[in-house]
Amino acid sequence: MSQQAPLLRIGRPDDGWSVALNALQTFPLIEATWDEALQALARVQPAAVLVTDNEADAATVAAFASAVDALAPYVPLIAVNPTPGQWASNLIPFAAPNGLARLDARLTAALRVRTLHAAVLRRHAGADALPALPDSDPLADASVLLLGRGASYPALSIALGERVGVIGALSIEIAAKHLNSRDLDGIVVGDGFSPRVVEAFLTVLADDPRFRDLPVVLTGSAAAFASSAQLANLELASGPAAEMAAQSLGLFRQHALAARLGRALQSLEAGGLLDPRTGLLQPEVFERDFAAAATDAQQRGASLSAARFAFDGAANRMLFDAARILSRLKRQADFACMQSDGSLLVAFTETELRTAHMIARRLASVMRHTLHGLGRDKGVEPHVTIVTLLPKDSAATMRARLEGDSRPQRQAAS
Repeated sequence: MSQQAPLLRIGRPDDGWSVALNALQTFPLIEATWDEALQALARVQPAAVLVTDNEADAATVAAFASAVDALAPYVPLIAVNPTPGQWASNLIPFAAPNGLARLDARLTAALRVRTLHAAVLRRHAGADALPALPDSDPLADASVLLLGRGASYPALSIALGERVGVIGALSIEIAAKHLNSRDLDGIVVGDGFSPRVVEAFLTVLADDPRFRDLPVVLTGSAAAFASSAQLANLELASGPAAEMAAQSLGLFRQHALAARLGRALQSLEAGGLLDPRTGLLQPEVFERDFAAAATDAQQRGASLSAARFAFDGAANRMLFDAARILSRLKRQADFACMQSDGSLLVAFTETELRTAHMIARRLASVMRHTLHGLGRDKGVEPHVTIVTLLPKDSAATMRARLEGDSRPQRQAAS
């Protein structure tokens, strides 16, 4: 983990961390006490910050965390055994076993996010007429898998659901399906599983490159198996449900930021045609491509269908989550966008109405079973409208039927 920028440690000179960190010889180390923390942050411009002294008051920690969060590119803030009640949304706790070896892995994973952020900022600064990068809190985009079936499950679901999207799984088999079909920003493992099942689940995650940086938070009886998998972002959480949720947010936020940056980089590589928050086409690009697809299909006598997914009363988090599900699951030849009202449009190229119905049903089924309201396992029902290209159709008339502008047009779409 060789970095030009140093690691800034906030702690006492006599706590033993200086010797331990310098022994790793993997990064330059700058140290400061809490009294010097803000000045050192501005002077050093570190690649990462490690807090080993957790005796500062909550206001001091919050002010420092806010200053770190304002830096660009991203600077990870890791605290060793932070004091309960002093959580900040960008503070990443470190309480897992295996000491400095796991801390080194945790820092390495966090610095990969910093490198990605630097690349996005560099590419964006050198490009013209591109949409602005999202400035909302990455937690607004985060989706977390809650795995468990013990007494703590309902309380954890509500506590986590107040800040992130929660997907519940009562079994390892259901969890595996979500892992393969969803873009997740973390996993919380609760009670209700045997030691062998927990250990096997962690081993599978560690062996799959897709999940090695995925935050995994172990709670309750599951915490006894923290050493069974070499996951960089494996963490322990204890206490009441609200406290465990607060401990987890920093890791989930970092992963959601990395996912957002990945989409932003894809958008930059596509010349700004993609929305960096959804991974779908920008609405004006969709309209242009849909018009061209309709004209081409009419000229060649080919099939073209389209679907609109509407989510009445759904929160913004669920709307963007649905968009990312569509981005992940749609066929490569199809294209889609999110409209300003939160509905999703998808064009199925070379596809007749019957096949379009089948594809739309599958997409709606995934959304129905994985989109949930805040803190509750209540699914969100997508309302789907499907149309297909008729002999005298144009992109405008197809769009009118999708939006339901008149009863005769809706009947023609069925």
